[in-house]
Amino acid sequence: LSFWQDAWRRLKKNRSAIVGLIIIVLYAVLAIFAPMFSKYTFSEMDIEAIHSLPSAAHWLGCDSTGRDQWVRIWMGARVSLSIGLISALVNMCVGAVIGGLCGYYGGKLDMIVMRIVDILYGIPSLIITILVMMVIGQGGVMPLIIALCIVGWIGTCRFVRGEVYRLKEQDFVMAAKVLGVPDFPIIIRHIIPNIMGMLITNLCMAIPGAIFQEAFLSYIG
Repeated sequence: LSFWQDAWRRLKKNRSAIVGLIIIVLYAVLAIFAPMFSKYTFSEMDIEAIHSLPSAAHWLGCDSTGRDQWVRIWMGARVSLSIGLISALVNMCVGAVIGGLCGYYGGKLDMIVMRIVDILYGIPSLIITILVMMVIGQGGVMPLIIALCIVGWIGTCRFVRGEVYRLKEQDFVMAAKVLGVPDFPIIIRHIIPNIMGMLITNLCMAIPGAIFQEAFLSYIG
């Protein structure tokens, strides 16, 4: 079995994980397609339906200005999911690459990068995010994603570095080196599959964290 086949086989045995996966997929599908079932847009106002209760025209009623709540909820879900997923994926990829290089090669590269990481880790990420958005000077989804990605990779980088440090001394990696296997195939075939579970777990934890941070930044304007 390949790594992904074995992971899928283990996932199918975990009923809680399957239920959670179904809920996440259903939520994403609704966020993409649910607004299409209403003839109203997220900003369109129905003056006659202000503060109306759920009905055939407005499935979840309307707000104080007559905007359809069903459409607005799922349009907001689109924004939250896109920000959380994109920023978490970028942070995972950047952190895994930088941490993997530092852990595998060590030396001056590891020392310089880790000192930078220590400095950034000592500053609250929310403050850095707000400062970056002030420098960018505009609202919107992309500036917020960029701001969340500036320091979001630090945690992934640190734990990937530690895992790579541990794995590169294992017998199967040393055997590959003795056989003359280049560094890149060793990283791809031997090291990454062994840390993939932790990366996926970290990704699942990072998505709601990014969504909560986005919600807080939206709240404070």
